[in-house]
Amino acid sequence: MIGRLSHGNALSIARLAEGSALTRQAISKHLRVLEGAGIVDRARAGRETLYRLEPTRLAEMRAYLDGISRHWDAAFARLKALVEE
Repeated sequence: MIGRLSHGNALSIARLAEGSALTRQAISKHLRVLEGAGIVDRARAGRETLYRLEPTRLAEMRAYLDGISRHWDAAFARLKALVEE
């Protein structure tokens, strides 16, 4: 879903379900979780609810995960140095 929303277009649950093995109900549940995490926003457009990716929040999460990755890379480098001594 994030991949489909990353193209910049706001999509309905029906559009997100196209070509997916997931049911609309499953997609709806996933979108609620993503919305709760601030990764997607929703807006009403007539009778439909459209979802769009919130790139700022996604960038914040990426920066956080990059920091964790750097931490583990450093820890593994120290472990490797210790084992190779």
